[in-house]
Amino acid sequence: MAFTPGSAVSPSADIELSLACRGLSGTDVLSKSDPMCVTYVQPFGQNKWIEFHRTETVKNNQDPDFVSKVLISYRFEEKQPLLFEIYDTDSKDKDLTAHDFLGTVTITLGQLVANKRNKLQLTDRDGNLKSSYLVITAEELGMDRDEVILEMSGFKLDKKDFFGKSDPFLEIYKLTDTGNYTLVYKTDVIKDTLNPRWKKFNIPVRSFCNGDYERDLKITCFDWNSSGDHSLIGEFHTTLKGLSNPNATFKCINGKKKEKKKDYKDSGEIRVEYIKIQSTYTFLDYVQGGTEIFCTVAIDFTASNGNPSNPSSLHFINNASMNSYEQAIWSVVSIIEDYDSDKQFPVLGFGAKIPPNGQVSHEFFVNMNPQNPHCFGVRGVLDAYRHCINQVQLYGPTNFAPVINHVAKIAQNDRGGSGYFILLILTDGVITDMPETIQAIIAASSLPISIIIVGIGNAEFDAMEELDADKGGLKMNGVKAARDIVQFVAFNNYHNLDPSVANLHLAKDVLAEVPKQFMDYMKINGIVPKRRASQTTTPEIENLKIQ
Repeated sequence: MAFTPGSAVSPSADIELSLACRGLSGTDVLSKSDPMCVTYVQPFGQNKWIEFHRTETVKNNQDPDFVSKVLISYRFEEKQPLLFEIYDTDSKDKDLTAHDFLGTVTITLGQLVANKRNKLQLTDRDGNLKSSYLVITAEELGMDRDEVILEMSGFKLDKKDFFGKSDPFLEIYKLTDTGNYTLVYKTDVIKDTLNPRWKKFNIPVRSFCNGDYERDLKITCFDWNSSGDHSLIGEFHTTLKGLSNPNATFKCINGKKKEKKKDYKDSGEIRVEYIKIQSTYTFLDYVQGGTEIFCTVAIDFTASNGNPSNPSSLHFINNASMNSYEQAIWSVVSIIEDYDSDKQFPVLGFGAKIPPNGQVSHEFFVNMNPQNPHCFGVRGVLDAYRHCINQVQLYGPTNFAPVINHVAKIAQNDRGGSGYFILLILTDGVITDMPETIQAIIAASSLPISIIIVGIGNAEFDAMEELDADKGGLKMNGVKAARDIVQFVAFNNYHNLDPSVANLHLAKDVLAEVPKQFMDYMKINGIVPKRRASQTTTPEIENLKIQ
C-alpha cells in the first residue's frame, strides 16, 4: 500500500478463500449432485445480503473441490459477515430458484482468517443441521502481480478404459499454511489418448503458489469417468521453480500400484511444453501510462420515442428534471470524462430527418457542426442534445451499424495502446439492421473499442441481450468476434431505486465490463503500459520446447 503523508487509509489485506464441500446429499435420482457455491456479502452499514461470487458447477460430485476462488479484502476494523449457499444445478439458468438448494452457512471473514481452515456444518433454511459440510481455507495473498502461462502434456500414460485408452486430465494443488492441499487449477479432459496435450492456461502467481516459487505443488492425473468417480493414473510433487526448469519432465506415480508391483516404474510422464512467468498490468497502469479513454455518444432519434412536445415522450425536455436519456448521459459520461484529458466528446444521432433538407440520417452530429463535432464535458453533451431535439424530426428506422462503423474507422488508426474508444448507444427500440450490426461488432472486436448499449423505455430488448455475448461469442457466417466488446443495460431496472443512488448503480453496471474488455484488447495485442514499460520489471522465465 502506497505511503501518502497527510492522508488516512484503512489497512486491508487481500484474502483468497478456497471452497470445498464434503458429504453433500444428492437430489438427483439417477446421478450425484452437480454442486455450485454462491457467496454473499453484507456491505458495511447495511442489513442485506448481496451476491458476491459464484463458483463453477462440478458435475456428479458429492465432495467437490471448487477451482474458482473468492478474492476479498479483509479489514480488521470491520465485521464482515459472509453467507454461503450450496445449490445442485439443474441447468445453465442464472436464477437460483431454478436449482435445488442443498444447504447454507454464515460466518464472518474475521473468523475464517483466524482459523485458516474451517469445516462448517451446513444447515437448511430453517437452521436445522445437515450431515454435509463446507470446507473453507483462507489465505492472505502476496502483492506479486506476475502470472504463469503453462502448457503441459502426458506421455505413455496408463490405459484405464476397458474398451479404449484413457480420458486424462490434470488437477493442480498447492500446499497451504495449514498443511493441506487446495485445488488451484483443473485442465480440460482429452478423450481417448495416452499422450494428451492440454490447453495452455494463465493463472496469477499469487493464486498458483502464493508468490512462493518453492511452495509444494501436487499435480494429479486422472482418467475421467462420466459417473464422477475418476480413476487415478498417478501424481507427482514439484514447485513453480521446478516447473520452470528447461525440459521439465516428471514421472507420474500411482502409489497403490507401486506398493503391489515390485517391477513398477511409473504410470507415464508429465511434461512441461511451455511455461512463462511474466509481469501483469492493471487498467490503471495503462491510464497512468498515458492511454486515453475516448467516448462517443450515439442517441436514438427515431419516432418510437414519441413526439418530443408530449410529456410522455422519452425525449420530452423538462427544465425541472432530466429525462431518461439525459440521466443515462449524465451517469456515464460524468465518470468517463475523468479519463479524457481534453473532455471533448463527439455526439452522434441516428434515425431522424435532419436540416436543411429533411433527409433521413443514421449518422449525424448532434451539434450540427461536422467541422467541430465535439462537445465539452457532460454539460456540453447535454446542451447539444437539448438543442438538437428542436432541430430534427424523429423518424426511423433504428440502425446501429453506421455509428459503430463510424467509431471503428477512428479506432482503426489508433491500435497501439495510446487510446481506447467507448461507444455509448442510447436507444428505445428494436434494432432493424441486426445482421449489419452483428457484422459491424465482429469487425470492431479486434479494435480498441467497447460498445455500451443502454435501453431506454419499456420496449423488449431481447435482441440487445443477444449482442451482449456473455453466454457465448458473437458470430456470423462462420466468423467469430475476437472478444466480447458489448455491454447492455436496461435503464428501467434502476427506476425503483432511491434517486440519490440510482445513477451511481447505473454507471457502475454500465461500465462494469469496460476494464476487462480494455485489458483483453491490450493482452491479445501484446501492448504494455508506457510507464511500466520504462521501469524495471520482473525478469521473464520462459521455457518453450521446439517440437
